[in-house]
Formats: sequence, C-alpha cells, structure tokens
Amino acid sequence: MKKTVKTRKAVAPPKADVSEGQPFYDLLLYVAGATAKSSAAFDNLRRICEEHLAGQYRVTVINLALEPQLAKGHQILAVPTLVRKLPSPIRKIIGDLSNSERVLIGLDIRPHSTQPSLS
Repeated sequence: MKKTVKTRKAVAPPKADVSEGQPFYDLLLYVAGATAKSSAAFDNLRRICEEHLAGQYRVTVINLALEPQLAKGHQILAVPTLVRKLPSPIRKIIGDLSNSERVLIGLDIRPHSTQPSLS
C-alpha cells in the first residue's frame, strides 16, 4: 500500500498543557512525492518525536513535487530535508532520518558527547 504525501500536512499539533520551561519544536519535513525515502523519513521522524518530544512538537510535511517554489524559503537542495524552525536557531537535517542519534543531536534534543565511553 502506497502512502500519499500531501503538502502542508500537520502532525501532532501541540497540546494545551505543554510543560512550562520545555521548548516547543516546530518542524518542517520537505519531501518530493510519495517515495520510499520520503515515507521512511516521515515514519522515522514521527517515532523520534513521539519518543522524545511527546506533546511538544508540530510537523508540517511540504511536498515539493506539488509546490516546488516552497524550496526557496529554506534553501532546500536535497530531499527529504528536516528543518527545525523552533526553537531557534534554524537547523537542517538531510536524509531519511534513520540514524536516531544523529537526528536527536541535529535537533539539539540530545547533547553531543565529548568523549566516547570506555566502558
């Protein structure tokens, strides 16, 4: 069964009871049609957000196959690309988001480790 990727589909709008002091994540996922990579990126992002940002995020999917002019705003050169609009500063992650650790670091949810563990 093929997934349909629509333009500007919002997922998991913020709940009214977002914890005070917790940042809200406004994410844009740029895709180019209903490709396997686009579907994987969406599924991976949804899983990561539910695990680490439950109730503190909104994802908007932008299908550049339908509206290619929208790529200019965030200088999108490759798809899929995830853009974190909030919290500032803007950050971008390119790819299918299958490397959860890289996505968490890219979104600044999990800090960079300074030294690998020797244990």
